[in-house]
Amino acid sequence: MPRMPLHPAVGTGKINPFAKKVIRFVRYGCTNRPFYHIVVMEAYKGQRQPPTEQLGSYDSRVNVHNERLVAFNFERIRYWLGRGAQPTKSVAELLGLAGFFPIHPRSYMTAWRHRRLNDKQAAQAKDAEEESKEASQTS
Repeated sequence: MPRMPLHPAVGTGKINPFAKKVIRFVRYGCTNRPFYHIVVMEAYKGQRQPPTEQLGSYDSRVNVHNERLVAFNFERIRYWLGRGAQPTKSVAELLGLAGFFPIHPRSYMTAWRHRRLNDKQAAQAKDAEEESKEASQTS
């Protein structure tokens, strides 16, 4: 299978001034190791078409420091939003976490779910610890 070339940061796609533009992720990387470019493209183009411009990158896998790496060019994002480009939901959520947009409601929902799950696990661990203390005292 031929490798797909990485496009330069300025993009190589032709610009149709009347087409709807979107800011979205384009997946690069290898199998089981995704890496995303945040790009401006025309809405109807496929993922492997050349983008109009690359605006950033996102590494969704956590590194050794338990971090997900993100890079944005906020100046160009501001430019394309002014020109009428619409971010996808996932890009809007990421921009909200970066402080560029208001925090996306899905981010709050995810945080609430994780908080409830952590509270539940902490309660189970506490109950198990109390049971082990009671068992050791009765023996």
